[in-house]
Amino acid sequence: MNQTNTPLGLYIHLPFCDGKCPYCDFYSIAADETVMDAYTETVCAELAHWGRELGRPADTLYFGGGTPSLLGEIRLARMAEAARQAFGLNNAEITVEVNPTRGKGLDFAFLRDAGVSRLSIGLQSAIDRELRLLGRRHTAQDAAQTVRRAQEAGFDNISLDLMLAVQEQTLQSLLSSIAFCASLSVQHISAYLLKVEEGTPYYQARESLRLPSEDMQCDFYLAACAELKRYGFEQYEISNFSLPGRESRHNLKYWDGREYLGIGASAHSFLSGKRFYSPRSVENFLSSPQYLPDGAGGGEEEYAMLRLRLTEGLTEAGYRNRFGRGIPQSYRARAARFEKNGLLVCDERGIRFTPQGFLVSNSLTAEVIL
Repeated sequence: MNQTNTPLGLYIHLPFCDGKCPYCDFYSIAADETVMDAYTETVCAELAHWGRELGRPADTLYFGGGTPSLLGEIRLARMAEAARQAFGLNNAEITVEVNPTRGKGLDFAFLRDAGVSRLSIGLQSAIDRELRLLGRRHTAQDAAQTVRRAQEAGFDNISLDLMLAVQEQTLQSLLSSIAFCASLSVQHISAYLLKVEEGTPYYQARESLRLPSEDMQCDFYLAACAELKRYGFEQYEISNFSLPGRESRHNLKYWDGREYLGIGASAHSFLSGKRFYSPRSVENFLSSPQYLPDGAGGGEEEYAMLRLRLTEGLTEAGYRNRFGRGIPQSYRARAARFEKNGLLVCDERGIRFTPQGFLVSNSLTAEVIL
């Protein structure tokens, strides 16, 4: 499939935080006004450079981090305008990740006027004790206030992040957090199982963490899938649920194997069948932005692996459109072995995992396509 004329996704990594959460292994540094000013200008210059280089439109823009909201609405609007000048952004979905704050926080009306259309707010839990154990610096009520302020400014496409199987979480506290999310009338919920990553304070203290057992983690995930569906949130990816038509257009590009450009320290890109990334260094990005090769991309196995993250799965029509032939019979034969235990469905439409299959998706994907 030729992607050279289709709109790109743009991702801007803003690696600034006001403190490091003990479970986080994303690249981030302490917020500094002077450095954030310089970083903003470098992002704008890189957007202009790539706009000239590629000569292609983009229809999604995602500000991720870190904590993008720390840069404030003026810097965010400046980068959004630079992206618009370089890539058009006609009818674009423009998302900003936001941490809940007490008090005024971001000027959401200003952001709306700057073209931002979607917010992703890092709730993580609606139980304040769970939030403290996660090292979060907000309360559930701070999150509710942030959502209400955004809605009053006209935002009607809001996502909340929720973490599953965190310290001391119970099934009842998880259901309470989901009910809290639903009560705020948001359009999207991302629900992630906590993963203890190497190199984090959580990993160093892993023996003493009061985490749910592996069986309980599975129960929590399946319960979350069922409860979110009860509130009208349809699962469309392993960890993502939305009201009808409110899926993340930007993230769907990743899972559909479409092209995107990442700008900023540690950002990744996929263009013209090649993957590349920027080093995890703000200093490097500010002095001389680099883009290092990260291998080829877009092949059949990779496409299948990404599509199997979606509830729609690997479709016969999509595979034929992409590669000029149907799903390999070897995939179908291997997939059929897992139908009887309810891990996936394999039929004329294609191959797709069930929620039970998503719990073992890494090993199941390997069994089907490798």
